[in-house]
Amino acid sequence: MKNLLSAFDIGTSKVCTLVAEIGEGNDVTLLGYGVAPCSGLRKGVVVNIEATVEAIHAAMAEAERSSGAKATNAVVGIAGSHIRGFNSHGIVAVRGGEVGARDVERVIEAARAVAIPLDRQVLHVLPQQFAVDDQEGVRDPVGMAGVRLEARIHIVTTAQGYAQNLIKCSERAGVTVAELVLEPLASAEAALFPEERELGVALVDIGGGTTDIVVYHAGAVMHTAVLPLGGNHLTSDLAAGLRTALVDAEKLKTSFGVATNQVVGFDEMVRVPGVGGREPRTLARRLLGEILEPRMEEIFVMVQRELIRSGVAEALASGVVLVGGSSLLEGTQELAERVFDLPVRRGLPVNLKGMPEELMKPMFATAAGLLLVGRGTGTSAGVRARRWGKLRSRVSGWVRDFF
Repeated sequence: MKNLLSAFDIGTSKVCTLVAEIGEGNDVTLLGYGVAPCSGLRKGVVVNIEATVEAIHAAMAEAERSSGAKATNAVVGIAGSHIRGFNSHGIVAVRGGEVGARDVERVIEAARAVAIPLDRQVLHVLPQQFAVDDQEGVRDPVGMAGVRLEARIHIVTTAQGYAQNLIKCSERAGVTVAELVLEPLASAEAALFPEERELGVALVDIGGGTTDIVVYHAGAVMHTAVLPLGGNHLTSDLAAGLRTALVDAEKLKTSFGVATNQVVGFDEMVRVPGVGGREPRTLARRLLGEILEPRMEEIFVMVQRELIRSGVAEALASGVVLVGGSSLLEGTQELAERVFDLPVRRGLPVNLKGMPEELMKPMFATAAGLLLVGRGTGTSAGVRARRWGKLRSRVSGWVRDFF
């Protein structure tokens, strides 16, 4: 019997479903995929249950047709401005003079013992580093001699109501949700290289309704954030500025949009459809850049503030990695490098082998990463740390896997 796993990236603009088989050695073999437009979310939050259910069902049906398999054991991505991430610190006394797995469990429990509002729930608990007595920067403290153990962790929380609505929509569409995963963490699984995490890197996922951020340094998650701006705001700006329909503005953005006019020639022209039966117009492509550049710059300036908040902005030696559909806009890398003053590259889902060429794009990094997280290996083990009941028997191995 096949060991099947499915991933659902339920976003503001689309739902992407991947169906894969998990083989020996936790190898992931992609069997099929489905993509459907979605109008039931706004800024990553469900606002129309029926529309969301319909989109999930359509993407799932397409994935099942292309794979010939049933989409089961689903890992579902979650984002939205309701997501909150913060760092915490815990300290315990070591019993017996040598750090054991139980001591690691106790110190992480101490670090996560913070007051959380009743309407919120913990989504992820991600260890950053440990310290034994005065020795800091310890990756795996098990077996070390000492009397005091400290842990620094990153906690991600979500609004219970929003998470429950996402699960409800999935279940009404016939999907059994095995796990909820923060989408930028999934994107990082698919698009980042281990050396980037070690040196310091910020992954910026420019989605339809939100821009998601995760910052890594020394192999650990240092900061997460979700900004309430995304590609749909670019489309709305174009529709208003060019006086054209949203659907036509989206096509113009995708085909001719630019993040900066530095990459546009003065003689380039585009055809803009009219509204209400009006005749189409021919305009300079630079007009699109004049409309889109301020909004893209606003997004990057907000991201820059979050990088400063992370406390490791000066240590991002690997720079910034951009994923999400809007990262494909021509000139995005040039504008980002100008704002961040850091090296910038586009991220592709390179860590999931067997991805078809049509899915090797930045907007499919989240779905690919969800499969890798669901597989439960590598750094994914750290992402799955919120499954606290299973932690007791495998703390030592989990810590080693995370780093």
